[in-house]
Amino acid sequence: MPTAASAALRAAIHDALNADAALVTILGGPKVYDEPPRAAAFPYVTLGETRIADFSAGGEAGEEHQLTLHAWSRQGGHRESHLIAGALLQALDDAPLTLADHTLVNLRFAVADVRREADGRTYHALVRFRAVTEPA
Repeated sequence: MPTAASAALRAAIHDALNADAALVTILGGPKVYDEPPRAAAFPYVTLGETRIADFSAGGEAGEEHQLTLHAWSRQGGHRESHLIAGALLQALDDAPLTLADHTLVNLRFAVADVRREADGRTYHALVRFRAVTEPA
């Protein structure tokens, strides 16, 4: 179930990625979307699924978030998708993001998958991160 911490984490990630110079250069602009525009120009990144679990310990409230980012490319081949995935990793792994009304305990890279989609021309990187948050 979505929570205020989850919304704050997604907003902080969105803002951090659109401000990351290396990622913006690869994407050709600040093209990180929660919901991409109908005719979004490739390449771009979307904020994807989030799984939230209770991570309370010792009477202290906490949440664990597993967030998937999606990188979309049509450059031809896997290369651009790998570069975008690497830029996402560099921008977010252990990043000290500030969340509204919550504290980010940690944000760590978990796993990435890169594949060609069924249309044969779109390459898709799924980059997953794990975060732990606590109320501020």
